[in-house]
Parts: sequence; structure tokens; C-alpha cells
Amino acid sequence: MNDFPITVRFPMHWGDMDAYGHVNNARYFTWFEAARIAYMARVGLVSTEMQKPEGGVGPIVAATNAEYLRPVVFPADLVVGARVSRLGTTSITMEYAVDDAHTGVRYARGGAVLVTLQYPTYQKVAVPPEIRAAIEALEGRIFE
Repeated sequence: MNDFPITVRFPMHWGDMDAYGHVNNARYFTWFEAARIAYMARVGLVSTEMQKPEGGVGPIVAATNAEYLRPVVFPADLVVGARVSRLGTTSITMEYAVDDAHTGVRYARGGAVLVTLQYPTYQKVAVPPEIRAAIEALEGRIFE
């Protein structure tokens, strides 16, 4: 997880499993979401300003994906990482990983493309310069 500037830990719950005795595939997207929101909050892109009538700039998911590498079975303590791999004019591409918190075994990886919108009109807007700077500082690199 050293390559992921934001990580979130999750204990696996018995109820996370499906009838096949492993974590249901949909649960991974919930874990990705939690890591994504932690990342976006850290760089200032998720805030209460988005819910105000005059709105603010925030992200919306345009696409998401997951690749399941091995099943997670109870009991497990997980860590989910999030990072930005591409920063476009109006989009942010994220990558995720789900690892065992104790052994580092990678269970899954995934990604998402986010688009920055002006809320509540849902008009696409450029990633604000201060958000771009915060992402570059967190990632420790400049995006072209």
C-alpha cells in the first residue's frame, strides 16, 4: 500500500459474505467508494458546499471497474488504497487496491473515472486549480 497515499481499513463482517462463502462482488465497490471519498475529502473536492442551494464543485462517477484476484473469506482485516493515476481537464482517474491488512495479499484492484461538476446544475467544469495542486501535492508528482 506504499503507492497509495490514502488508505482505509475495514474489518470484514460475516454479513459481507454471499451464499458462496466469500465476499460478494458488490461489497468491493462500497470499499472503493469509502477510499475515494476519503481521498476527495482530503484534497477538498468533497465538501458540504456541494449541498448548498448555490452549490459548489464536486465529483461524479462516470465509470468504475473491478478486477477480482482472489476471494476474501471470513475472518479478514482489509486495507483499501486510493490514488490518482491521471488528472485531465475535467476528469480524475483513480485506482484502488484491496489488500489483507496483515499479510499484504492483494484481493482486488479497480478504478474509476470521475468528472468534476458544478452542483446542483450538473454542468461539467474544469478541475479547480487548488484541487489540482492538492492532488499533485498528495501524490508527490505533477500531472501533465
